[in-house]
Amino acid sequence: MHSISVKELTLNFGAVSVLKDLNLDVAEGEFIVLLGPSGCGKSTLLNCLAGLLDITDGEIWIKGKNVTWAEPSERGIGMVFQSYALYPQMTVRGNLSFGLKNARMPQAEIDKRVARAAEILQIGPLLDRKPGALSGGQRQRVAIGRALVRDVDVFLFDEPLSNLDAKLRSELRVEIKRLHSRLNNTMVYVTHDQIEALTLADRIAVMRGGIIQQLDAPQVIYNRPANLFVAGFIGSPAMNFLHGATVDGGRRFEAGGIGLSLEGYEGGAVGARPEVVLGLRPEHLEIVPGAEEGRTIPAVVELDEPMGADSLVWLKAGGAQMSVRVPVERRMARGAAVHLRVDMTKASLFDAATEQRI
Repeated sequence: MHSISVKELTLNFGAVSVLKDLNLDVAEGEFIVLLGPSGCGKSTLLNCLAGLLDITDGEIWIKGKNVTWAEPSERGIGMVFQSYALYPQMTVRGNLSFGLKNARMPQAEIDKRVARAAEILQIGPLLDRKPGALSGGQRQRVAIGRALVRDVDVFLFDEPLSNLDAKLRSELRVEIKRLHSRLNNTMVYVTHDQIEALTLADRIAVMRGGIIQQLDAPQVIYNRPANLFVAGFIGSPAMNFLHGATVDGGRRFEAGGIGLSLEGYEGGAVGARPEVVLGLRPEHLEIVPGAEEGRTIPAVVELDEPMGADSLVWLKAGGAQMSVRVPVERRMARGAAVHLRVDMTKASLFDAATEQRI
């Protein structure tokens, strides 16, 4: 049985279609991340799961129960919002226990649940403070704790770290991962931050225009993107793209005087195609001193950008701007003529017309 099952879900706002015949199954205990740019429908989908939006068509099942028209309180979910949404006049203890008191839960059980949440999230010393006396990271822990005390099977996170600085985001990302490992609850997490998605998720659903473009494990999405959108959205810096054609029966790629052998490409025989896009990750290119027939691209260095652990070298090659990761101690002079060796076993090839992976 799936923990969450979304079937042919459609949501229209007037004449505007926001979610389109969307299907999604989330396994018991799975951590799913909904990833995409602003306006892609990821938060809208989460709000539909939570019951905060009425859908136009389709069904939503949670724990084997059809909750399509159920109230949010009847769905057995805990939600953590982007804004902390804490009651400023209440202490942390009061914020954690407020919903349980409204549900008329016995005080002993309330105390037990609050203590458990405080232990898991390491906020025990903060229980008698008010939100105004907490840091951003501490407030977000309290917001997570408020969902945790409900003792539900499904947690929904709506960009919970986007209001925090980079250091706090990194710390809380680890805490959320640890929380999932400890609780093994089903979690659906919305973000536009691909680092969060790649580090947290069991599977990522990359969304665009209300449609899931690809649903797979993080490394599969990174290494074998299903289409040009996913390839360009995932990765920092983005994947390099060369527009050209496959020739010689599909055994070679040509673009602007560049000729590369497609031997080793995991897609196998691709056939002769007049318009294709070759995608290459910056770490799958190597700067070498000399040309190698069918394996290298001539390039000119435009910028050397130290990044700390390594450097990004930006180059002009085949009429396109490309980036390559190199060791930080290797400095490249602007204007230097070099050659880029291509690892075709790590390359991605897309049909330019359909934008789908070949």
